[in-house]
Amino acid sequence: MSPRKASSPPPPAAHERRKPMQERSQETVERILAGAGRLLTRRMPLYEMTTAMIAAEAGVSVGALYRFFVDKQAIIDAIAARHMETFQSGLPVELGKAAPTDGPSLLGAVIDSFFAYLEAHPDFRTVAYGGPGGGRYVSRPAREAYAAPDAGGAALVKWFMTEGMGGGQPANTLDWRLRVATEAGDRLMGYALEQPDKADRKRVIEEVKRLLANYLFAT
Repeated sequence: MSPRKASSPPPPAAHERRKPMQERSQETVERILAGAGRLLTRRMPLYEMTTAMIAAEAGVSVGALYRFFVDKQAIIDAIAARHMETFQSGLPVELGKAAPTDGPSLLGAVIDSFFAYLEAHPDFRTVAYGGPGGGRYVSRPAREAYAAPDAGGAALVKWFMTEGMGGGQPANTLDWRLRVATEAGDRLMGYALEQPDKADRKRVIEEVKRLLANYLFAT
């Protein structure tokens, strides 16, 4: 039996003005997201970033930017959503390479894959865990869309616990435990990324895997 495809709920659309319907419009959106991504890669504090700066970096007018995004937070959230969708779509391949054989190894492979993705995409790392200005850049509603037990890596762990392990916990209890594990892992991931030394970051990640595996799978 194979796991159900992890659901990927669409990010909140409250900040987005309208969906680009034409190729030209899509190109403008891509340029805006790419321009903002380059600014984020430079670890610019969020309070210093403006829509005018993003538009200039993207090579579009401010008016063109506002055709699709109401403010810079909408752009930040769109970048976060794009990265989460990319990570989630590639996760089954990464897990196939790791070939986990039990719950803890599956969980560890998900955590390793996410950490590697963050390391490889500095703009996403800044959006998700903050930059020089402190605090997360992504909004809480956008983050919540991808923190549910039925989204992303948590959905795969949930499938294993309900199908691979034959259940054992009421659905509401399992969802709650997965939510707590996701929150704890997310905060500790931020702590790992704060470490200046690669070996120290890896050491924290190993502790995160051990801690969450004991919490979710220890009998």
